[in-house]
Formats: sequence, structure tokens, C-alpha cells
Amino acid sequence: MRDKVKAAVIVEPGKVETRYFPYRKLEEGAMLMKMEMSGICGTDKHSYKGENHLYAGTQREQFTPYPLIPGHENVGIVAEITEEARQRLEFYGQELKEGDRVVMCCDVMCGNCYECRNTFGFTWCNNFKTYGVNISCEDPPHLFGGWAEYMYITPDVFVYKIPDDMSPEVAVLTEPMACTYSLDKAKGFSAMPSEGFCSGDTVLIQGVGPIGLCHLIKAQILGAGEVIAIDRSEFRLNMAKEFGADHLINAAETTSEERLAIVKDLTYGRGPDVVVDCVGLPEVFIEGLEMLSNGGVFIEEGAFVETGTAQVSPHRHLLAKNARLLGMVNHAFTGYYPSMKLMQKYGKYFPFEKIVTHRYKIEDAEAALLKSMELDSMKVVITP
Repeated sequence: MRDKVKAAVIVEPGKVETRYFPYRKLEEGAMLMKMEMSGICGTDKHSYKGENHLYAGTQREQFTPYPLIPGHENVGIVAEITEEARQRLEFYGQELKEGDRVVMCCDVMCGNCYECRNTFGFTWCNNFKTYGVNISCEDPPHLFGGWAEYMYITPDVFVYKIPDDMSPEVAVLTEPMACTYSLDKAKGFSAMPSEGFCSGDTVLIQGVGPIGLCHLIKAQILGAGEVIAIDRSEFRLNMAKEFGADHLINAAETTSEERLAIVKDLTYGRGPDVVVDCVGLPEVFIEGLEMLSNGGVFIEEGAFVETGTAQVSPHRHLLAKNARLLGMVNHAFTGYYPSMKLMQKYGKYFPFEKIVTHRYKIEDAEAALLKSMELDSMKVVITP
């Protein structure tokens, strides 16, 4: 039996090292997952850059604890599992065994706070922990992130079996696709007076990196009419076109005023019915609100860390438009398996495997992070 596990560690902002941790004996109810693939998310980039103020102004306000093994978009193989975990760890009650391929929900809830007892489906827990985001690797059993050879899955984690024919390149997108349940929430507002997200509506995506591209796909599955994509990367805009975007706007080649005029022209002066901000900058937030139609839905998906404030007019941006503003923090843990089923079902229409554009080994994690920040990448992943 091996005694050491290799992992990439963000030691402090701007510094990544390869470190080795003990191969741990399992507590009852736990599992060890041999990693196949772990995605790089915007959150990981924030951790690397030191933008680590999370959930600002709420009960769960926190700062990224360094040193940290990143990686919360994870797919792997059951390497070791205790008897209790075989029967209880899988979300839908399926029995697990060594060799099964799984994804895991990175957010782990306490199960006792008000939010856990009263909100089913979303991880709004006030005492939660998130693999790869807010658990230091100094804490035993250390292996709480996916940029490693193995991950230690504690008894309170939700685990989901992967369909037999699903590649790791598709399975690794499960967590970002679960984040698109913001659009399912918007769909819940739809009504005959054309408020909310109705069939045939125009959807605008601000920022078509991996999370924006997933929203672009999900919007079409849910019945969007025309889809507008805005980004400063020609590479990502071209991929958005391949995945169904009807109109592309390069933010690097236009001013805010020009983009507003283009969008208004594309929507007969009304503006898009749904705007999804996957950028997370205050100025982009305001620009999206300016574009939004009367009775429209604005979804804020990108501002996962504190990046500054925006000056909003309650009258102009919200009341006068009858706008609905949805903040989407965390994802639906009930959305993991449905997201896999959707990708399985719609794989004949959307080439999901193409979203993974670059692969790096654990010892090259810093190069992977830097590549993920360049304009010619989409989903960058770490493989053991």
C-alpha cells in the first residue's frame, strides 16, 4: 500500500507548490476517491490571486484558508470504501463499490441550521464546508481538494454515480452545469403576461467562459429563442457560436454604449428578457441591468467573491422595469444527477467534450491556472 499522496497546493496567493500528504486510513462511513479529473473554476483563480473574501456581509462571511488544495469540480473512481459508506454515501441510495465512477458535491452541509432544515435543494447552510475552497489542507485528513491523486470523502458528502458511458470530460462539467439551476429558478417566474423566462425569450450571457457557456447551453434546453453572447475573447465567442449562440459581441472591440445599442437593435429596442452575468465585475452588473427588458430577469452568477460595489438606482434599474433580480450563490445539490442526465440526453446536439480545452498534471498546476486566465482557453483541467 502506498503511504504518500501527491497534490497541488496554493500555499499563499500567487504561490503553488507540489506537496505530499499521508495516505489516510478511512474512518467509518468515509471513502477514498482516486481522481480522474478536476476542473479549474473562477473560484480557484480568485484563490490564486488573493481575491478571497467570500460571502461578504452574511453570517457565513469567510476568507480562503491557506494552504489549500484547490479543486471542487471533481470526477473519480472509488478506490477504498467502508461498509457503512457502501450503503449510505450515494445520494440516491445506490450501493457503491470499489471501481465505481462518481462525482461528488463539493458543498457539505451541517444539516442542523435553519437553512438546512428549511431550504431543500440548495446549499445555503451557514456552517458549510466546501472541498477545494474553504478547507485548509493543514487539517487532517488533508485531502480536501481535487488537484491531487486521491480525495478523502467524509461521511457527510453527497456522492453521485456516473452513467457508464459518460467520459470524464463530460462528468467534470457536472458541478458547473448544476450552477445553471439559476435558469430553472428564472423559469419559475414565467407567466402568460411575458414576465420571467418564457419559451422563445431572448437570453443574453455576459461572459462565455465555462460557466457562461454552460448557461448558454442550458438556456437553449429550457426553450430560449435567440441567444446573445458577450465576451472579450474571440476564442470563447467562436465556441459560443458552435454551441448555439445567435449573436456575438466582442467586448474588447466595443464600448459599453455601443454594446447597449447593438443589443437594443437586436431586440427591437426592448432589450433581452433574461440577462445572466457570468463575469462578476460591478461595471458589467450595471451594464446588464441597463440592457434588460421591462419585466425581465437578471441573474448574477459571476460575483462569487467581493470585487467592489456598483451604484444601482432602485427606481431606474429595478422598479421602473419591473425587473426580477436573482443572486445565485452555490448550486443545487439536487441538480447533480439531473445535470448529468441532461448532458447525456443532449450530447447529440452539444459537443460537451470540446469544452475541456487544456489538460495539465498536478505538478503543472500553476501553469494550468495561468492558462485558464488566458483568452484562448475554455475549461482547463488537472489530471493525476
